[in-house]
Amino acid sequence: MFYCAKENKYIVEQTPFTIDGTGYPADWLNHASVQDKETLGLVEVTYEGQREDDRFYWVSENRNGAVISYTNTPKDLDALKKQWVGATNQAAYSLLVQSDWMVVKAMETSTTVPAEWSTYRAAVRSAAQTAVTAINASADVPALQAAIQVTWPHDPNYVAP
Repeated sequence: MFYCAKENKYIVEQTPFTIDGTGYPADWLNHASVQDKETLGLVEVTYEGQREDDRFYWVSENRNGAVISYTNTPKDLDALKKQWVGATNQAAYSLLVQSDWMVVKAMETSTTVPAEWSTYRAAVRSAAQTAVTAINASADVPALQAAIQVTWPHDPNYVAP
């Protein structure tokens, strides 16, 4: 992205633009030399600081000419914990529901669920519980971001690519 001070506007690559009444095609910035850009008064935008993840922070973009920075304000931790506990439990449910029929069949026919599937289902529940415990124990947003990184087990039919 470039900034044009004389018109106080930002020019985005692959977008047509107008400066001083002259129109430029979308690919002009890709083909223009540094000197061509300087002649028009275009300065490449620089970014200061890091833009945090919108799922966890309220992010404000601060534009000051050719410099863009960010203000990152953490969202409410308790609300985030509730959201991510729900998302983790939903993910576990989505994994387990695919093999629920085996459990129902075993109950209806007085048979057993294959051992590898019972082990898998227990591993899914364990991974979910471990994540939920870590989420609820998170003291701040960075700890929560680490806690939601769940490694789910593969089902017994999984074939590695």
